[in-house]
Amino acid sequence: MNHPSTDSAAGDSSSSPAAATALSFLRDDVGVLVPVDTPPRRVISLVPSLTEAVALSAPHTLIGATRWCTHPADLDLLRVGGTKDPDLSAIIAARPDLVIANEEENRACDVAALREHHVPVWVTAIDDVPSALRSLSRLLTVLGVSPSGPRGWYDDVRTAWQQPPQITGHGRALRVVVPIWRRPWMVVGAGTYATDVLTRLGMVNVAAARGSRYPRIDPAQICQSTPVDLVLLPDEPYPFSAVDGPESVETPAVSVPGRALFWYGPAMVTAPSILRTAICTALGENKGG
Repeated sequence: MNHPSTDSAAGDSSSSPAAATALSFLRDDVGVLVPVDTPPRRVISLVPSLTEAVALSAPHTLIGATRWCTHPADLDLLRVGGTKDPDLSAIIAARPDLVIANEEENRACDVAALREHHVPVWVTAIDDVPSALRSLSRLLTVLGVSPSGPRGWYDDVRTAWQQPPQITGHGRALRVVVPIWRRPWMVVGAGTYATDVLTRLGMVNVAAARGSRYPRIDPAQICQSTPVDLVLLPDEPYPFSAVDGPESVETPAVSVPGRALFWYGPAMVTAPSILRTAICTALGENKGG
């Protein structure tokens, strides 16, 4: 198990009979020392996939989340704006013991503003499946939950990604492009969690060769300049659909759940099978046509 690095600790829970937490200074994924009541009792999550992780593993601690936090489906708590435009006043007023953020998902200026108001913020950094597993393990430990505890999803994630199914076509690795936005067009590029997911499932993200994480380029332009087998159209962050996206490229396109491709946490358990089913179904339909 990966334990958060502890540089110092303050506070003595024995000083008060009612106290059940102690203040510790722990380093988050980006190396910042975060003052954390261990375990925290009031947690706000600004990351949809991590909201699901906390809700399933330590539901009694979760008091707030963004409007984009849709899982679990019965989530009923304080909503604090969006991932890119959080309601900082509402977060501060809620007096959380810990706010969970992500280096890519959330803005550094919002993290800094919360810290200026003495709100502890734990920033995660996830670029691939291994770093997701490490980060999730550390976060669960901070929350006072064993990653291999009775709720079980963490071990299921490890199992699902030990030998994930390989998705191939025409007897070789599928070459794919994954748009994430249009107006302007943006695609998934190098060094991202989604690209690592595709690679581990046996596919090649051709846009990764362009170097940047999210190149601003029309996927049709990529398909015209290099061989591409499929354009994968996720339903988030841009809500691509059967009538919004496929018409922009001549290459066969397939809709895939963004949650399976971009979410780290409990969604990783079923992600390999969900993506395989969606893509293989599309390959079969294209072949039949």
